[in-house]
Amino acid sequence: MKQERKISKSSSWTKAVVKKWLNIQSGADEFHSDYTINGGMNRVERRRKSCSDESGRAVVPEELSDIWLIESSDGIRRTRFEEEESSATEELRMFVGTWNVGGKTPHDGLNLMEWIKSPPPADIYVLGFQEIVPLNAGNVLGAEDSGPAAKWLSLIRQALNTKSDPEISPNYTHTPDSHQKTSESPLLHELQHQTGLKPRPSFSDLLSIENELKNEESGRFFSTNSDSSTSDEGSEQSKFCLAASKQMVGLFLCVWVRSDLYQHISSLKVSCVGRGIMGYLGNKGSISISMTLHQTTFCFVCTHLASGEKEGDEFKRNSDVIEILKRTRFYNSSSIRGKLVPPDNILDHDKIIWLGDLNYRLASTCEDTIFKLLKTNDWQPLLEKDQLRIEQKAGRIFQGWNEGRICFAPTYKYLANSDNYAVQTSASKDKRRTPAWCDRILWKGEGVKQNCYVRGESKFSDHRPVYSVFSSQLNLNNKNRNPVSTCVPNREAEQLFLPFRTQSCIQCAPRRFSAAA
Repeated sequence: MKQERKISKSSSWTKAVVKKWLNIQSGADEFHSDYTINGGMNRVERRRKSCSDESGRAVVPEELSDIWLIESSDGIRRTRFEEEESSATEELRMFVGTWNVGGKTPHDGLNLMEWIKSPPPADIYVLGFQEIVPLNAGNVLGAEDSGPAAKWLSLIRQALNTKSDPEISPNYTHTPDSHQKTSESPLLHELQHQTGLKPRPSFSDLLSIENELKNEESGRFFSTNSDSSTSDEGSEQSKFCLAASKQMVGLFLCVWVRSDLYQHISSLKVSCVGRGIMGYLGNKGSISISMTLHQTTFCFVCTHLASGEKEGDEFKRNSDVIEILKRTRFYNSSSIRGKLVPPDNILDHDKIIWLGDLNYRLASTCEDTIFKLLKTNDWQPLLEKDQLRIEQKAGRIFQGWNEGRICFAPTYKYLANSDNYAVQTSASKDKRRTPAWCDRILWKGEGVKQNCYVRGESKFSDHRPVYSVFSSQLNLNNKNRNPVSTCVPNREAEQLFLPFRTQSCIQCAPRRFSAAA
């Protein structure tokens, strides 16, 4: 019996190691989040599923909305649902940052404010890290060390939620959460004074208004002044919460959202692709997070591509990108009537952000020339030698993707706690590296505007952090998408169908009279 148990334990350990090597562990699509299935992101989806005739609602096909719209031009009134659907966009601010931290664990005193707290505030923060643990054999082949990731999350949470004067982005109409009473009211008050507009409920909120009224939560959707709530319970709540985070060896990606946005997020999915040893291990590769905010799909891809500055190494990086696009899959459950099915691959999303240590270097250039140009901040001649731009222009990689203008010095490789590049002072050829813009942020999709693209100056690692702020157009309804069914109150449905049926009868009456004659 003892021998059988030993064989069983050995077999299970071997299977676990092999699964990690091949990046097919059972938890590959799992992620950490502040929200639970019972009380978090899926709440809106459950409200939509609860619509039924028994609960006083009727299912109305969306295809008929075009007919009602035509009829309304003939004098028949439009419903409040259609009125809401006719204005369907808002703007969202996204902060995207990437940092290769060189295998160093952060200390408690590390200040992230300079990197992620740059004004104006954003609605979503997407932060990607590379080498949060040393890429040694123990970390690549052994059990995952989640300690550093937990420390990074703690520091980020502290930086994002540091007590300060409440600010709000004027580019996005925030809906106050029912659990955030007094803490959110000043924000609404400030928004009204700055823009002269009152917060407007979204289309999805209107669909569920009857249920919310029954629960006495209508104030969340239609509150228009700061005096509507008087409790101080929300003052201790975080302004930003973790939507999702995922680690693969040294690669780490986390997405933070304003606490009043989480109810509009659905279909959170994660996919990991290992591109390290043997083309499958996780010392290099990607973590991708897919999510839907209102009716807009987002995909955030954090990558650490093949290293090396030898001639031809750029083609290894190209191969990594191609394989990541090919192998990344977001597996969805079976489709539900009335619900849009989110994309199952990267390129089918509405908005895509690609960030990370892409490791593209400078094509062969004389070192003396490089340092003369760096001293004078003359980066344009060096950027002409940038491998990523060369490969992109040649059509071999990232066709149709965008990257902002680079107006900052190369981000790699620095000596630790120094402003000197490694090649400037290192006597050992093994440590000499030609400065390069390894750390990059690209994007793809309509309605995305980059507001800034800069680097931070933290000396914590041999890379400098990079960040970008985007304004992204957000769709609030499912117009121009596949037809779905909408749940509306029975009384409302009767009012919608009655004019259509009446006009149909009027149009048919002359034909029947002629036939009888």
